[in-house]
Amino acid sequence: MDKATTDRAQRLLCLSLLTGLTLFTAAAASTTSALSAEACPGNPGALGTSRTIVVDPREHPKIGTMQYAETLPLQDKEVVLTFDDGPIPKHSNAILDILASECVKATFFIIGRMAKEHPEGVRKLIALGHTVGTHSQNHPLSMNRMPIEKAQQEIEDGIANTTAALGDPALLSPFFRIPGLLRASVVEDYLASRGIQTWSADFPADDWRHVSSQKVHDLAISRIAAKGKGILLLHDIQPRTVAALPGILRDLKAGGYRIVHVEAATPDKPKTPTEPQQWQLHPVSETVAVTRWHKVPTFAFAHDEMLPAPAISASDQMLSLSRSFDRRRGAVPLPEQAPWPRAATLHAMTSSAALPVPAQDLFELAERHGKPIKALVQLPHHAQQTAPARGSDSDAIAKLISIDASAARRTIPGAIPPGLHPTAVAAPR
Repeated sequence: MDKATTDRAQRLLCLSLLTGLTLFTAAAASTTSALSAEACPGNPGALGTSRTIVVDPREHPKIGTMQYAETLPLQDKEVVLTFDDGPIPKHSNAILDILASECVKATFFIIGRMAKEHPEGVRKLIALGHTVGTHSQNHPLSMNRMPIEKAQQEIEDGIANTTAALGDPALLSPFFRIPGLLRASVVEDYLASRGIQTWSADFPADDWRHVSSQKVHDLAISRIAAKGKGILLLHDIQPRTVAALPGILRDLKAGGYRIVHVEAATPDKPKTPTEPQQWQLHPVSETVAVTRWHKVPTFAFAHDEMLPAPAISASDQMLSLSRSFDRRRGAVPLPEQAPWPRAATLHAMTSSAALPVPAQDLFELAERHGKPIKALVQLPHHAQQTAPARGSDSDAIAKLISIDASAARRTIPGAIPPGLHPTAVAAPR
């Protein structure tokens, strides 16, 4: 076979391989599209649920960096959706429809009283593949200060009513969120003793406040972007949440975020393997330098003997003080002249350079020579100052004093009586 024939055969082989690779790629793409369409019927470009993680509540009893040190073991740009306070059919069903249209799974924290009133709403959550936890019986905003017995009753009644609505205790996940996030250590300890995981959140959207749906959307997206990953807190009973949710899901997909579903571990469902640092929101990488204070080194000496004292050099002798001074009592030792340049001698100031002596009146304090205040001393209204018919002046004064002594209120001599101005002039006698 000549060289031309060999080259032609090689070109045909390469062309056949290229054609086969193209057909394989097209088939793979078609299969992926079919899987996507099958995963989310009617919405091939849906956000979807990227993965499901299984957690053991006993190993990590408290999650959510709004209040706790740990959160779920998520990767960057992974978000867990949670909804509180339902079900209320009018709004909760709308939330479920929006999530279903995007094939998104979430975690719902149910109020026991709502579950008792709308049990079909709780069963619908399980039918759609969502996770169901509890949120107390009556949503009291005082679990941080109520007696532990009352808090236990709220927790247990909420679990009992939600379980009754589901019809099977195995369908209820051991997840609990404290109403209003008003945490208390005694409540958390009780939940941990029951094997129930306390959920906080990593960022809220403030949809329980009187804000617009656009504000709910903006807060959710901005706070997710700020932390990069975590648990989003929403409420499925709010109309503003219903209006904001489609935009939140749309912008999460546009931003490259992925939705993660969370389930509780069971004997038949083992936990997802994780490392301890994955439960930190932003764990410190071992390859990244971290600024820390330098530790004080611990010195270990090979021998215990003292180190030799340093020898005195010639320069040290030049700076040493002279010992040839008069040792008589009261004598002051005089040092030798220093080897460095001496300071310039200050000459005495002449009389022309002397500062002027301040005048004596500079230190005198001016006294105020105001006129004394003259006050009118008013006698009690029942003291009659009438001229006596007979007797001396001393008898008249004694009579006036005796009358004034019986008065309930006296006027102190020299004081200013009520109602009189300080400038008043004493009445002539």
